Amino acid sequence: MQTLSFRHKAKRRLSGKKDQAIIGVVASGNLEVLLERVLPETACEVDIATPLNGYDETWKAVVAEFVERTSPGGLRISINDGGARPDTVYLRLMQGSALMEAE
Repeated sequence: MQTLSFRHKAKRRLSGKKDQAIIGVVASGNLEVLLERVLPETACEVDIATPLNGYDETWKAVVAEFVERTSPGGLRISINDGGARPDTVYLRLMQGSALMEAE
């Protein structure tokens, strides 16, 4: 099992009032994403546990794109990967941030 950690400075705090959200299920070809509003306004941390080695740059690119588009300031994001494709990772991150923003 490989673990990766990325730290970003977001442009702003992610809107919404929810303290946490979870999306997805760890199963063949999928992943689980837990989002927690526990960091300072512009901090964003993403921790990933994945069974696949050698995809560090892919993870880095997907996370950077997500942070650039959504500005998830204040969030610690934990990902438990089951071998998901990059587009599925991005989709789950977007779904999770939408849940955090929902009133």
